[in-house]
Formats: sequence, structure tokens, C-alpha cells
Amino acid sequence: MQHEWNQSTVFTFIFLGFSEYPKLQVPLFLIFLTIYTISVLENLGMILIIRINPKLHTPMYFFLSHLSFVDFCYTTTIAPKLLDFLVVEDRSMSFKGCITQFFFGCTCVITQTFILAVMAYDRFVAVCNPLLYTVAMSRKLCALLVAGSYIWGGICSSTLTYFLLALSYCGSGIINHFCCEYSAIISASCSDSSLSQLACLVICMFNEICSLLIILTSYVVIVITVIKIPAKGGLRKAFSTCGSHLAAICFCHGVILLLYCVLKSKSSLLLVKFATVFYSMVIPMLNPLIYSLRNKDVKETLSKLMHLKVLSHS
Repeated sequence: MQHEWNQSTVFTFIFLGFSEYPKLQVPLFLIFLTIYTISVLENLGMILIIRINPKLHTPMYFFLSHLSFVDFCYTTTIAPKLLDFLVVEDRSMSFKGCITQFFFGCTCVITQTFILAVMAYDRFVAVCNPLLYTVAMSRKLCALLVAGSYIWGGICSSTLTYFLLALSYCGSGIINHFCCEYSAIISASCSDSSLSQLACLVICMFNEICSLLIILTSYVVIVITVIKIPAKGGLRKAFSTCGSHLAAICFCHGVILLLYCVLKSKSSLLLVKFATVFYSMVIPMLNPLIYSLRNKDVKETLSKLMHLKVLSHS
């Protein structure tokens, strides 16, 4: 049960999850399993559709394919253990397993945040400089922007993981959550965590402010540009290309702000859990739907794939 790491007593964490509601365990398992399955199929399907359709080999869909990949990775990092905790009595996770889950989950969240910011910049270039779009958003720049998002996510996650490993852990090891979030892990620490909490606050605020500034600046300029367009068709076209992205941003940043600015009291622990479920499972399921519902190219590719599948079985 226990082993030594860097002069810290490290043990197995016990997660309460939704155990205080035993009658809801099976219904929640079925609901979350359905959401997770749909999310995996949608995100992997979106990546496949973008790869096989030459019409979708554009910067916007390049970024969308990586958003789908990050969503798939994030929900796969969180969901399997959550489902496990709902059907087994042993709700334990090793210290190494918990730190690993936190590292990959944190990397995915930060990467997702900046990919959404990059997509806002892409929409800014597409709407404000349509004639120079293909030149401005070159393959090299797109690759650098995506790589930068992954690298920065890894750097931030590594920094926060270092601060977690620097703490001592002792006591019962009970965590009133279903996944290894930063605050959840710190709650099991018996050493002074003020520096770790400060580091988390600084990194979270920096990432949220920077990403929102990029998004808001891009869309303010987009709105100003669109207002100057005399033709109503131009106005509709501009907003149709940005509407899906704005919806994804509202879901993502809305839940982040809700989790870290509103749901902080002990009386709202259940709301925190459901908000985390929404962020880690529901949003990854919704993103492919948001981006494909009004997209003719995606619908056509999907219908062709379904048609080929039917023919192959006939």
C-alpha cells in the first residue's frame, strides 16, 4: 500500500466518486458509458472524415482534427476510471496512476484551450483577409501553431506535476472526487501546499487570460470587419463560419469559469463533479456535432462512408 518517493509517504488514493448515491450508480454508469462511446466514435470519425475528404484539407479542418484528437485523449483519460468506480467497490488508484492521469488530463485541457484560440485566429484571417488566407495560414504556420499548443500544454502540465510531487502525502488518502484534479490531489497532502496552489492559480489564470484575449481580439476585429461589409450575404457567411467555433468556446470556457470561479464551496461538491463530467465527457461529445451539423462537406463524406458500408455488407 505504501512506498517512499522523495521522502514522501505515498499511498493508494481512495476516490468517493458518486458513492454517496448508491441507487444512482447503475443509471450513471449506463449514461456515462453511452456518452463516452458516442464521444469516441464521433471524434475518431471526425478525424477519419477530415483525412479522407480532400475538400476538408484546409487550415480550419486541420485544427479541428487536432481538437477532436485532444478531446478523444482527454475523455479517454478520465472516463474509463470513472466508469470503473461506478461498478466496483474498490475505488482506489495508485499514486503513480493518479499523477499520470493528472499529467495527461492537464496537458489535454491546456492544449484544447489554445487550439480553440488558434482556431479563433484562423477565423480572423479567413474573414478579414480572405484573399491572403491560403498564404497567411500556410501548412508550416498551422503545424507550428498546433505543435506550440501541445508543447505549451506539456510544459504547464509538467510544472504542475512537479509541484504535486514535491508535496508529502499521508493520512487516509480519501479524495471526494472521481478523477485526479489538482485540487483533489492537494486535498490528500499533509504538507504546506500554499506554493503549489499559487503555482496552479498563476498558470491557470495566465492560460485563461491569454487564450481569451486571443479569442476576444480576433472576434472583435471580425465583428468590426463584418459590420463594414455592405452586402447582407457577406454578414451571414462570416457569422456562419464563426458560429460553430463560438459555441465550442462558450461551452469550454463557460465550464472552466464555472468550475474555478463559482463552484468552490464544500456545499457544491456534487455540482463540481457533474461540471467535471460535463467538461471531460459531454463537451468532447458535443464538439464534433457542433462543427458538423451545418457543414455540407462533412455530411456528404459521412453519407458516402455509410453508403459504402451498406454496399460492403450487401
